[in-house]
Amino acid sequence: MSTNGTITTKIENKVATITFFHPASNSFPSVQLKELTRQLDLLSDNDEVSVVVLQSTGGGAFCAGASFDELLSIDNLEDGTAFFSGFANVINAMRRCSKIIVGRVQGKAVGGGVGLVSACDYAFAVQSAAVKLSEIAIGIGPFVIEPAVSRKIGKTAMSQMALQPTEWKSAQWAHQKGLYSEIFASIVEMDSALHAYVANLSSYNPDALSEIKKVLWEGTENWPELLYHRAAVSGKLVLSDFTRNALSQFKNQ
Repeated sequence: MSTNGTITTKIENKVATITFFHPASNSFPSVQLKELTRQLDLLSDNDEVSVVVLQSTGGGAFCAGASFDELLSIDNLEDGTAFFSGFANVINAMRRCSKIIVGRVQGKAVGGGVGLVSACDYAFAVQSAAVKLSEIAIGIGPFVIEPAVSRKIGKTAMSQMALQPTEWKSAQWAHQKGLYSEIFASIVEMDSALHAYVANLSSYNPDALSEIKKVLWEGTENWPELLYHRAAVSGKLVLSDFTRNALSQFKNQ
């Protein structure tokens, strides 16, 4: 894992809680994407776990998406494709995980962060947890996460986000579109509801939960190939002069 970030998993009463942290607004460098994928795969095969909670730390952003520092360091197509494949790996791990994944969104989500929420099977959020897909503004696009986002909220809502890259969509909007299952006025209220929800969910027949997970993700069998193709598209675009300049400007703001 990154020396600047952490990913930890705690298992209690058949509920596994994955917590990720990075000082840059809980963004993801590739090493942490790899570790998150690894931990999801381990939990998928763990008979002591029925439900997974995915959360980040702090009271700020839930996830700011890809690491800008790492994006700026990419100087060839192979590295670019490999970096964006990291998000493809995580989404595919969430998709194929045999456990129901519940998201806890305590703050704003941008880019890849929206992808993570979309790949959750159920998501709790606070009313301040606005969302944005900013990729077009920096010369790339939400290509890898698009299948997950569109599956959750539909192509029309997805296009509204993608083509308004500087506009935040409110948590209420995200709730209406289906990205968030439930929204709350405060973190305390959200956590109370979430804990009760996962306690109930984890008491159900684990085989039934596993089977409903399969049903929920029917029709996504082509995602391994699709998401890696999309990663190559992003890997090419991140090398453009437009994107290099845009990333530098965003970083210096």
